[in-house]
Amino acid sequence: MREIDVSVPAEMPIPLIMDNYATHKTEKIRAWLASRTRYNIHFTLTSASWLKLIERFFSTLSEAN
Repeated sequence: MREIDVSVPAEMPIPLIMDNYATHKTEKIRAWLASRTRYNIHFTLTSASWLKLIERFFSTLSEAN
């Protein structure tokens, strides 16, 4: 995230898609995101079957290397 933050031009908004897992809900992460208002956060639906298919696809791609 830090690398993305410094690599993307400051005037450009950054869409961020997250699942509903608890990792990003910690105080440290919430404070980091609150200080960076250009991040537009979108959450996926819980048990999103289409997302599982995409994760499976990327898993297959990673195993091929």
